[in-house]
Amino acid sequence: MTDDLTYEFSADPARIDATRVHELVSLHTYWAKGRPREVMDAAIAGSRPYGVYRRDTGEQVGFARVVTDGATFAWLADVIVDPDLRGQGIGKLLVAGVVAELDQLSGLRRTILATADAHGLYEQFGWTPVTEEYTWMERPGSAAGAPAPQPGAAT
Repeated sequence: MTDDLTYEFSADPARIDATRVHELVSLHTYWAKGRPREVMDAAIAGSRPYGVYRRDTGEQVGFARVVTDGATFAWLADVIVDPDLRGQGIGKLLVAGVVAELDQLSGLRRTILATADAHGLYEQFGWTPVTEEYTWMERPGSAAGAPAPQPGAAT
């Protein structure tokens, strides 16, 4: 488990090390392996980015971002901790910091996320599986490999 003397959470977008974030996300995730740098930079710019940093060197060791309207809905995405430092509580520090920031948004009704392997981490902070009450739909974008249907086109 990490202690507050070794690592610190920050919500300051100016501290984000975009090169380091791109390395972590594009090389060490199953959901964004190979993501181009310009795509990662655009994702950071269009989101609320968060980081965890070594206090002694300032090196970024964790990253997350939230896509939100700031009023009713948020999506937690791209949560990553340096693979060499996992198991030290850095992920907990990161998610706790993000949750504290989101709790300050008045009117936020829900925050969603998708994970294949970190359910236990997120459950500690109040996430639960989506209930039957909501029926989610998706529309793959053009980056998903299929061309987007044209309005009025026969299917």
